Amino acid sequence: MPAPVRPALSPVRRRPRSRSLTRRALLAVCAALALAAGGPATAGAAPQTAAAGASGLREVLFVGNNWDGTADVVESSGALARIGRIDVVPDKDQRLAEIYLNPVKLAYFLGVRLGPGEGHDQFVDDMYSTPDGSAVVVSRPSFADVVSIDLATGRTNWRFPVSGYRSDHMALSPDGTRVAVSASTSNTVHVLDIRTGRQVGSFRTGDKPHENVFTDGGTRIWNMAIGEVTTALDAPWLDWTKGDRHITVVDAQTFREVRTIDMRDRLDAIGRKDLSDAVRPVAFSPDGSMLYFQVSFFNGLLEYDVAADRITRVTDLPANPATDPDRTTWVNDSRHHGLAMSPDGTRLCVAGTMDDYATVVDRSTLKAGRLVAASKPYWATVSGDGASCVISESGADRITAIDFATGRKVASTPVGDHPQRVRLGRVAAGWTSPAGG
Repeated sequence: MPAPVRPALSPVRRRPRSRSLTRRALLAVCAALALAAGGPATAGAAPQTAAAGASGLREVLFVGNNWDGTADVVESSGALARIGRIDVVPDKDQRLAEIYLNPVKLAYFLGVRLGPGEGHDQFVDDMYSTPDGSAVVVSRPSFADVVSIDLATGRTNWRFPVSGYRSDHMALSPDGTRVAVSASTSNTVHVLDIRTGRQVGSFRTGDKPHENVFTDGGTRIWNMAIGEVTTALDAPWLDWTKGDRHITVVDAQTFREVRTIDMRDRLDAIGRKDLSDAVRPVAFSPDGSMLYFQVSFFNGLLEYDVAADRITRVTDLPANPATDPDRTTWVNDSRHHGLAMSPDGTRLCVAGTMDDYATVVDRSTLKAGRLVAASKPYWATVSGDGASCVISESGADRITAIDFATGRKVASTPVGDHPQRVRLGRVAAGWTSPAGG
């Protein structure tokens, strides 16, 4: 690992974000709920192993362009050349008509737009392809659903409305047959058959379920609840207002809870009462013994020994002096949001979201390498060949690859509006964008 290089970080141009968005969101929700009074009310995972060269299939990266309602399909390694684009909201007009005719749905729709959406609708959060490469399954927060889009025709195969009013992160089972999706306003995770959209099970979580990960060969599902992240009550002494944030571990067949982990107790035990217990993106070591994770408001990461049930190390990563210290301006309580581990387990790739950089961290020392300037990097994943980390630069509408061995930027490709999740998947070997993509 090269010696850390810490150039002076300057501001990276990004879209302006109003400091009053959270307050506007609350006002919008309250106004819409007032309209509804008296009216009718209605109710991580290991990367997909899609071997390049599998018969008739091509391994790719799907990039979810959250504000566009599209997903770009790019090469999984190398230059990250864009292959095509998919419209993941082909039914947009129909969904919007349903929302605007229902005051309660409209209230939450506006709340998503002005809260976590930063003034934009959230049309794609997460996505995974089916094992045969025929479809991509997408969670759509603003529409509170999960849909399967046929990759040949661009048409919707099936739609699953989640409980509550917003869908969020998903996880794919190791065999590629099921997806787990967080329903963030109902504190529920739904597990769906990826081919049919039929629910095969569900389980309850803490407040605002977020990240999901299948572990132990697909026999367990971990869910991380992050609590309320759209209020302006961000001062450390008001952390208690964020809700019940804990990790829920369930049996992936029975969906019964087998373990609950409250990081508040573990953080207090090591003298870090200053840190939030809202667990954000995570990465497991290859043998599953260690969990690395980010928490709200923290420019660093933590290491947790799964068997010993304790936090073993905490590291602070460089802070950009240009980052606004006002925590209410940090997107959805994030400071750093994006974490991926190299296949050999020796390095971690960190997206320093509000600090406008990404860096490769040596796992043995938890020391940062060179800082690669990036505009609001929002996610990190591993390239198809395992040599690089791929981050989404949501402030610059591009994805960028950083070499795990050198920590240097090796490729960058323009994508759609506000890319967030990036996932490995499959398409047919000769695939081209369907009409309307």
